[in-house]
Amino acid sequence: MTDDRRDPGRWSAAGPLPWERLLSGASSGAVLLADGRVLLAGGAGAVLDAQDGTALFDPREGAWSRGRPLATARWMHSTTLLDDGRVLVTGGLTGPNAFPVRPLGTAEIYDPASGDWSPAGELHEARCGHSATLLPDGRVLVAGGQARRSAHSERSLHSAELFDPRIPGWTPAADMTDARSFHPAAALPDGRVLVAGGWVATRPDWRAGSPLAYGECYDPATDTWTPTGSLGAPRSGHGLTVLADGSVLATGGAEADGGADGRLDPYSRATAERWYPAAGGRWAREKDMPCGRTQHRAVRLPTGDVLVTGGGNALLGDACYRSTARYDPGTGHWTAVPGMAVGRTDFAAIALADGRVLVAGGSVRSGPATPTGGPNLLTATSELFLL
Repeated sequence: MTDDRRDPGRWSAAGPLPWERLLSGASSGAVLLADGRVLLAGGAGAVLDAQDGTALFDPREGAWSRGRPLATARWMHSTTLLDDGRVLVTGGLTGPNAFPVRPLGTAEIYDPASGDWSPAGELHEARCGHSATLLPDGRVLVAGGQARRSAHSERSLHSAELFDPRIPGWTPAADMTDARSFHPAAALPDGRVLVAGGWVATRPDWRAGSPLAYGECYDPATDTWTPTGSLGAPRSGHGLTVLADGSVLATGGAEADGGADGRLDPYSRATAERWYPAAGGRWAREKDMPCGRTQHRAVRLPTGDVLVTGGGNALLGDACYRSTARYDPGTGHWTAVPGMAVGRTDFAAIALADGRVLVAGGSVRSGPATPTGGPNLLTATSELFLL
């Protein structure tokens, strides 16, 4: 394979989705099935109303087809590939966008062999905006998220629970050290799970809260959470990517409540940090990305590099980014590579079995930048990044 600085890769158009869709949340994106197809399930429409549609991408044809719908429309849910090839969809919220949230306490399982969805039990606590991580023993850890606090307020959750597909059923897990929602989680090579950053509700206002810098690890062998090193800067809407050496790269995100001087900073972070598991876990500052971004996607390539693409500003109603950068873990350098044809945020991104990266859906403009001033202008387009 040629050096990425001489042959930085390119994007090509893939077939459109059956519908336009917003795919928010750290765990509600695409999953790669055993036969090489990609599944998308649920999401939100342009006015942030939950959807039940599913779609399947065939990389051989470069085309999407409709799948059977979810039993319950949902977004801000999690989508997890199980060891047996089925797909678990958990929680989320349903109905039209509203405050406070109306989180779901249900789960569903997709069987690729039949194309059918079936119930997967009741969670111990309804939640949306949570993380979901496959453990080495085949169970799924669901942690944190957002829930209703009262008729006029929301809260972020400490609680966690485990789904065992062999039973099947849900059992409580130990609570996290810190309540958090809309956070990414990383499955570490030693079997533990790292969560870092995210968001916590702090006031009874619409989506009012603060980003977090705290990190912690879950050990499934002991059912315990242990605080680990904190990020150098609070982040929400960021990415966590596990690298080949077991370290974890954090990219971008936002500090929505402003900087250290108390003044509002509407822009997103260009900074990156790397977590090393030795000595209880510590974060080290990496070189900055070429530009700041939040609600982007970070995908590890077969080469071990990380592709970061899309995203946008934290608070500005604005067009979303096309720009793409590639991170080399060996040197710590970022290289600008060709951008997507369509700028997008809150979209799906996944590495295919042949090493290409698929991106699909998302928002291309939001707020005042949309033709109507509505919440989002969505896209049904999809693209492939070729190494």
